[in-house]
Amino acid sequence: MSYLIYARKYRPMTFEEMIGQKAVVRTLQNAVKNDRVSQAYIFSGMRGTGKTTAARILAKALNCKDGPTPTPCNKCEFCVAVNEDRSVDVLEIDGASNRGIDEVRSLREGIKYKPIHSRFKVIIIDEVHMLTRDAFNALLKTLEEPPAHTVFIFATTEFYKVPATIVSRCQHFEFKKISQKELINHLIDITKRENITISPLGLNLIANAADGSLRDVLSLLDQAVAFSGENIRDEDVKEILGSISQDILLQVSLTILDEKPEMVFPLVESIIAHGYDLRFFHKELILHFRNLLLIRTMEKPEEFLTMNSEELQNLRELAEKVKPEDLLRYLTVLQESEQELKFSSHPRIFLEMLLVRLCHFKKLVPLKSLLDDIEELKREFNKNPTRPDGLASARSEFENGGNEPLRSARSFKKNVNAEKSGSSGSNAGAVKTSKEAVKEKSARKDKEVDVAMKDPTVQNFMDTFKAQILSIEHIKKKKT
Repeated sequence: MSYLIYARKYRPMTFEEMIGQKAVVRTLQNAVKNDRVSQAYIFSGMRGTGKTTAARILAKALNCKDGPTPTPCNKCEFCVAVNEDRSVDVLEIDGASNRGIDEVRSLREGIKYKPIHSRFKVIIIDEVHMLTRDAFNALLKTLEEPPAHTVFIFATTEFYKVPATIVSRCQHFEFKKISQKELINHLIDITKRENITISPLGLNLIANAADGSLRDVLSLLDQAVAFSGENIRDEDVKEILGSISQDILLQVSLTILDEKPEMVFPLVESIIAHGYDLRFFHKELILHFRNLLLIRTMEKPEEFLTMNSEELQNLRELAEKVKPEDLLRYLTVLQESEQELKFSSHPRIFLEMLLVRLCHFKKLVPLKSLLDDIEELKREFNKNPTRPDGLASARSEFENGGNEPLRSARSFKKNVNAEKSGSSGSNAGAVKTSKEAVKEKSARKDKEVDVAMKDPTVQNFMDTFKAQILSIEHIKKKKT
């Protein structure tokens, strides 16, 4: 097949062409230039960041006819042989399928002999963490004192699985995720070469989906071209990436903010009907609320969001309906429920319950507000000892199944204030008690309040709202 995918067609051939790994490139170039090449290297990092590519370039730099040189020519027979993967002195081994001790023994026997056509014999083991413990142990002595003409290069995406005894015998290089800006610039360069038309939003969507992997971003671009041709529309990119429709996300978030739990079940049915995975939808919903928080918090959120002006305006209008602290509460619950949804045996039911729960969030009262009202109510009791039924009525409503003791307490407080404002001079003198009686009633009220605060029913009520605590530090300081 003559067609060559972009990931191979535009694979870097020199250190200068590598993207996003300046520290690694500079160190390797200087090592070759100053004749300080180590006997073994470990290249670790996520997929598609250039580990195997760097290993091949290092092999060419060591064996180029003009070298060793930090800039291989890619024209001599040694460089061409490495590029075409037919060099007998540069061995690329798959650690997953050659992981046993027998394969390592054969490798040890082979490296005793000098290179046939090159200066150095380069052994590249990809996914080296897949080797067995016995295979690693068989490599220890060879790695510590290899033949002078041999260089080992290990590549792995799971560095923590490589034994410390192996790591201590190698130079370790960490390949970082490539930034979105560098990925977009690389995509722009390739689209110009290939005469591809794509909008900045499309480029942002592809770069964002690649998540720091250069190989992934080229594969996605290749897929988009295969789907749309040379003129790639934003809608085509979204369809290829399987992105959740913004309309659905807006409907779900609007249902939550408008407190309409009855709309949850039809929306979940619509999500399933569109063929979206519920776990993927949950992930996108988290990002959606993150975008709302970003818009609600920052002055210029468009610098951090990959969406067109219409979508941004829709989010702005939605964000105006909710406070930033409420968005934080939504995000916290969504994040904490991610693992539960992942391992749930009934993900649909779990998602429905979660969305209904979020619809009721605004009805919850912060515990700080509750405590402040109780403290104020206590002061009212001390000032007006002629009302013995105040806190008792609120407590009685809660014990009898009422779910709004705070409203009852506030209602009592309003009644007390109304009585104060409506009482005349003649009524003020209607109730006359001695100073001792007033003190006795006041002490009794204090005792009743203290007993009520220690009541298990009241404590259970407070525990119900413990997730809504904003801050009670100043209350503690006030009491002390």
